[in-house]
Amino acid sequence: MANLYSHRASNIRKTWLLISLFLILIITIGWIVSYVFENPVILYVAVAFSLIMNILAYWFSDKIALSIAKAKPIERRDLPELYNIVENLSIAAGLSMPRLYIINEPQINAFATGRNPKNSAVAVTTGALEKLNRNELEGVLAHELSHIGNRDILVSTIAVVLSGVIAMIADIFLRTIMWSDDERRGGALVLAAAVLAAILTPFAAMLLRLAVSRKREFLADASGALLTRYPEGLASALEKIGKDPNLMRSASDATAHLYISNPFKGKERKSWFVKLFMTHPPLEERIAILRGMRI
Repeated sequence: MANLYSHRASNIRKTWLLISLFLILIITIGWIVSYVFENPVILYVAVAFSLIMNILAYWFSDKIALSIAKAKPIERRDLPELYNIVENLSIAAGLSMPRLYIINEPQINAFATGRNPKNSAVAVTTGALEKLNRNELEGVLAHELSHIGNRDILVSTIAVVLSGVIAMIADIFLRTIMWSDDERRGGALVLAAAVLAAILTPFAAMLLRLAVSRKREFLADASGALLTRYPEGLASALEKIGKDPNLMRSASDATAHLYISNPFKGKERKSWFVKLFMTHPPLEERIAILRGMRI
């Protein structure tokens, strides 16, 4: 229990860290560009933009993430069995019933999003509904509800918006520098600093996504297994996910970290360096831990 409270407090700190880093990064970029083009208005615009985007990220990031995933809302009458499973698990976890969404994709996957447990949503692919048995589906849904209960969803969802915005700005920044004339570039030194900042910006976007700790998946696995009292359900589901060859067309770099498993099949690498930057722990590790649990 102490670890859970510590994890929730850590997520709050990470949320404020993401917001602060975004503010600093955008304002720094605005200052560099305004210096290069000798136009202080650019800096003022950057400050206003960073503040507005943080507000939008907090209040609307869940809707943006669901839109990117092409998720469609459903009611009890649409899929009563799914609705009943989530409702029962929510009651057992002491959570409000989240909004439910379906993603029309053959890959087995799911994610949770929202700014708090009272304003949350769970999205499940049609592949998960078709290929998982009830115990496996309960395991997956319990995992996602655990993300909600563990307060993982706010920092994860905000990272979607902020990392996407930074990547977009990096592209605009590079194009602006490339097409500006020599006299307005402010000299070779300033130009070099501007290009360096633009190159580092996508890396900063990656760091925003990676602020979402991989440990959250292990904790959600354990919390979900405790919720269902049947670790094998989720372990079996993860095995099926690992063997699922289907691609996920609606997945993007900005939302990949939200899913229960990496949606980009066949693109994982095994080197130690790449593993440091993976947003998901290896499925084999997660399955082994689940099957080693004694409930």
